[in-house]
Amino acid sequence: MPAPAPAPAPVNGQVSFWFRQTGFPARRAPLDGPTDADVCVVGAGYTGLWTAYHLKKARPEWDVVVLEREFAGFGASGRNGGWLSGKIPGSPERFARERGKESVLRFQAMMNREVDEVLATLDREGVEADAVKSGYLRVAHAPAQWGRLRASVERNREWGNTDEVLLSATELRERIEVAGGLGAAYNPHCARVHPARLVTGLAEAVVRLGVRLHESTPVTAIGPRSVTTPFGEVTARHVLRCTEGFTSRLPGEKRTWLPMNSSMIVTEPLPEDVWHGIGWAGEELFSDQTHAYLYGQRTADGRIALGGRGVPYRFGSRVDSAGGTSASTVASLAATLARLFPAAASVPVAHAWSGVLAVPRDWCPSVRLDRATGLGWAGGFVGQGVTASHLAARTLTDLVLGEDTERTRLPWTGRGSRRWEPEPARWLGVHGMYAAYRAADRQEEGARTTTSPLARIADVIASR
Repeated sequence: MPAPAPAPAPVNGQVSFWFRQTGFPARRAPLDGPTDADVCVVGAGYTGLWTAYHLKKARPEWDVVVLEREFAGFGASGRNGGWLSGKIPGSPERFARERGKESVLRFQAMMNREVDEVLATLDREGVEADAVKSGYLRVAHAPAQWGRLRASVERNREWGNTDEVLLSATELRERIEVAGGLGAAYNPHCARVHPARLVTGLAEAVVRLGVRLHESTPVTAIGPRSVTTPFGEVTARHVLRCTEGFTSRLPGEKRTWLPMNSSMIVTEPLPEDVWHGIGWAGEELFSDQTHAYLYGQRTADGRIALGGRGVPYRFGSRVDSAGGTSASTVASLAATLARLFPAAASVPVAHAWSGVLAVPRDWCPSVRLDRATGLGWAGGFVGQGVTASHLAARTLTDLVLGEDTERTRLPWTGRGSRRWEPEPARWLGVHGMYAAYRAADRQEEGARTTTSPLARIADVIASR
């Protein structure tokens, strides 16, 4: 009897599976010469598009221009794991030291509400993004992880996550079958979304409002009230940088935010009998308690999409814009999927890709506007940008309008972070940090019941 044919190699790169599934949108026309505007937004990801959306809603008479090097959603907005989560981006402890605990509690409450705000806006604008408000699970599958998870639930309650609950191993199995699962934390403030459908629908909504969205328009310099492109200069009262992980491409910004690489795989659709064994009928978002970070979702068409850090950083803050990821990263993610969900081990990987997220040196985002120069920015969401970008955009909108609101009093408003170290210290530090985290995870896969000291060393390197 002939041996079965090997599974085809997964598609690699091509931006993301999400865009392969929907098809790439037709590109809008580039800027066709010098122009004036009230506001010029640089970057057509979630942050830039939501900012343009809320500015135009608040001031329909304003001329708002958005410039994008590729097409709307080309960056992390079209490549992420689809977590519309209420999790605060950054460190609650650091924010509290800077602005007080009450500001963090308000921040958490607003982030929870923001999940519903985004879903309601998508509904009003007719954006179909496979959205399901299902909450998220943080699963422990090793003794050290279980102790760390229980402690984190108690700590999170102190920071406003009062409705996060701890699930026993039996309660976890009633939701999803994870090999070795010892328990989980469940948080209801999260929705599964399809990243490309969300960003494409948002771009269409923005254009309908009258925003000028120019794609295939690289920005080569940003200055006070001006933006330079190969096609001419845009002069505007306000210039807003919303470039997230691609910020390092701009002159003078290479060390502002570190472009952290994250990779994903997605399987072929799972047969019904496999889903019967795994469960996951509630479609909760999924992560575990490993230090190297893992996240996933059950897609609307019955696949498992799983992501992790892969090769975390490229020397000199380089960005691989094509979305390709290394064979070793694909193999590692596939092995992780098979280990956590043995029933899906034989299901082929259909697509692998990568993208970059922005990490400030202190791992905390910021929203700022300098009224003297008209320059502003929002970003540094450390991988929590799907929801945070919406709240940041509304905060930036309030700042542009000169309004004093509860959003402009959030602890990320007006703050800044020190710059990252020059090379090679930057490369050595990031790779050393993740090597330590992975080594800690290997130690904790055994019988160790407490967090590995290597993880604590990595936290010190990261300044987290």
